[in-house]
Amino acid sequence: MLKVQDYRPQPFIDFTQPENVAAYQAALQKVRAELVGKHYPLVINGERVDTAERLTSVNPCDTSEVIGTTAKATIEDAQRALDGAWQAFETWKTWDMDARARILLKAAAILKRRRLEACALMTLEVGKSYAEADVEVAEAIDFLEYYGRNATKYAGFGAAETTWFEGEENGLMYLPLGVGISISPWNFPCAIFLGMLAAPLVVGNCVIAKPAEDSGLIAGFVVDILIEAGLPAGVLQFLPGVGSEVGEYLTTHARTRFITFTGSRAVGLHINEVAAKTQPGQKWIKKVVLELGGKDALIVDETADLDNAVTAATQSAFGFNGQKCSAMSRLIVVDEVYDAVVSAFVERARGLKVGTGEENANVTAVVNEESFEKISSYLTLGKSEGEVLLGGEAPGEYGGKKGYYVQPTIIGDVQRDARIAQEEIFGPVVAVLRARDWQDALAIANSTEYGLTGGVCSNKRERLEQARAEFEVGNLYLNRKITGAIVGVQPFGGYNMSGTDSKAGGPDYLANFLQLKAVTERW
Repeated sequence: MLKVQDYRPQPFIDFTQPENVAAYQAALQKVRAELVGKHYPLVINGERVDTAERLTSVNPCDTSEVIGTTAKATIEDAQRALDGAWQAFETWKTWDMDARARILLKAAAILKRRRLEACALMTLEVGKSYAEADVEVAEAIDFLEYYGRNATKYAGFGAAETTWFEGEENGLMYLPLGVGISISPWNFPCAIFLGMLAAPLVVGNCVIAKPAEDSGLIAGFVVDILIEAGLPAGVLQFLPGVGSEVGEYLTTHARTRFITFTGSRAVGLHINEVAAKTQPGQKWIKKVVLELGGKDALIVDETADLDNAVTAATQSAFGFNGQKCSAMSRLIVVDEVYDAVVSAFVERARGLKVGTGEENANVTAVVNEESFEKISSYLTLGKSEGEVLLGGEAPGEYGGKKGYYVQPTIIGDVQRDARIAQEEIFGPVVAVLRARDWQDALAIANSTEYGLTGGVCSNKRERLEQARAEFEVGNLYLNRKITGAIVGVQPFGGYNMSGTDSKAGGPDYLANFLQLKAVTERW
């Protein structure tokens, strides 16, 4: 059996220490010298495959700067990847679970050594600040180590408990599903990309990984680490491309066994719909694991520590510019303390520094033009649905550089049924809602179709307990920020229209990619 220490989450780097800031800035220089301008081809059956067309990644904080390119996969490439993955599966599924786990653990060790390079690349490619990039790479390492250690419990006959019966041997075997596709987002292009593919791989499946078009370089960086760690050819196929083309082709294909997707509600529901339709020659019901959006709320009542509540609200709303599915986009405050909380929240947010990721600004540019235009339209809408207390503009430039910059925005006295209180914006925009009392606040929180994260700041025990039972979210945080789930500590995933509640980084996540076989032998 694999001999490793117990899992412990990675500590975060303290960027209040000058030496850590200096190390990060050195990593930025190294990445600019060695990785900026790099091209990542497809990886199909262990071979690097280039294509006629390419996807270009630009710096969202300075759109004149090209960070690099990836190949752009075609339908023919997708078919070759699928065929090759099934061929590789015949051998990969026979590997000992410990042997597969060792690859993840070695990859974790390599990523630890290259941690600041990965961070710096994300600062340039998607605009992450130092801390936001660091906690993400820490999460990526955690996924590798947690899933690697967790896999061993699914190994062998009798891994799942059955009841004794006289005269027979009975047991359950966990078997891998086969070949699946992983479609990952740009907002956590290292951690979610890696976690979504590492889990099915370690239990014996093969994966075709399609990263987001805006973050192909960090994905290619991660794939190179997995290959260096010893992943055999064909087990992981790297297929950057356009979702509506290669993603659609693979999700509807008869030979795709499972699909993991993290992204928007609209795309996720489409995948769920087309995956449910049986194709000619299909011999299974496709397994679909979805992590979708949120309209996440933090409730503050009159008994709360208001300074703590304002800190939680600011961190939850504006970390990585609100581009987290767990970000607080609704602040719900009971009437008795509404004015005091909102005034303090506005002043705290006013102090946030807007700038580039390289400058380690609190709020940087959003990821791309599509996001910028969408958020801009909600800023216009918000002016008619509430009072703009802070921000409200999308200047599109900073320091003379063109970029996808949106001001941190707070809109007060929003009605619970307003569009900006119901629809996911995915940017640094917060709707503040006034509740009559605690019960009204909880009702407002539950008034959307989503159910991802939420929080309550209160010092009244019965209210916290009621929230445990009745706040309709997959991840509930009490008296703290509502973002920043740690692998193995806060298994992550929502329900309602926020996804299938698969709980990534949790003790049962690997079971999503396994099937059980009961075997009985009469003596």
